[in-house]
Amino acid sequence: MIVCPNCNHQNPDGATQCEACYTPLPVTTNCPNCGATVQVDAAFCGQCGFDLKASTGMEEGQVLSQTDPAVMPTIVSPVSGTNAGMPSEDIPDLYPPDPLVTLEPIPVSGTPNLEKSSNINTPVPTEEPPQTINAISNPVVTSPSPTEKTPIPAKTQLQKQSAKLIHIRTDTDIELPVNLSVIHIGKPNDRVPPDIDVSGFPDSEVVSRSHADIRIEGDSYYIEDIGSSNGTYVNNTSLTRGNRHKLRPGDRISLGKGDLVSFLFQIS
Repeated sequence: MIVCPNCNHQNPDGATQCEACYTPLPVTTNCPNCGATVQVDAAFCGQCGFDLKASTGMEEGQVLSQTDPAVMPTIVSPVSGTNAGMPSEDIPDLYPPDPLVTLEPIPVSGTPNLEKSSNINTPVPTEEPPQTINAISNPVVTSPSPTEKTPIPAKTQLQKQSAKLIHIRTDTDIELPVNLSVIHIGKPNDRVPPDIDVSGFPDSEVVSRSHADIRIEGDSYYIEDIGSSNGTYVNNTSLTRGNRHKLRPGDRISLGKGDLVSFLFQIS
């Protein structure tokens, strides 16, 4: 089975698109060590921990060394300096070169006076250690006056945006889950269980088991029909399958014909 990375739906082997949310599925292969199914860009096998990158590099190196003659080493003969197996030529004897310049000693007029040039007994001046200043052992701490008030900086609180659907006929609020990026709307089924179950509302028989999805991208909300029998309408306009609509506060969402199961979209 191939698990969808978007909605965790289990798809059959060989599938290229998720059956639930239509997300492209990753390409898989088999581990060369244990045969488990792994993604082609995985570094290690999740079943046995085998290093897939090292195995791929080793196999490529073996094929290259066996098939490419350009990587075959060249053997040099230590005697003749030519390639082994090639006909050698006679090398002439080498003679040492003549010296370039003959250095002559420089005459010295007198013996230098070592006593004047260097005074061994001259004392080396030493640096005095820096004087340390005694630190105050008991620093004086002044307490603020009881009449003075220390300003307290205000804390900045970030409020996360939330949205909800209001059922028009029963005035029931349905909070959209904040931990999901795709929210399934429909009725209970064995294929894609709904995140928002509308089976308890009046006239819910016009709603398909997998009717519509609300996708959350950043601060934006989009709704799309996923192949319902009676269609999905936004502000009395029908949505074609695959075309999503960006929701705005106050939009009227109707699941099915006749505006029998309708909701208002609100952001708080």
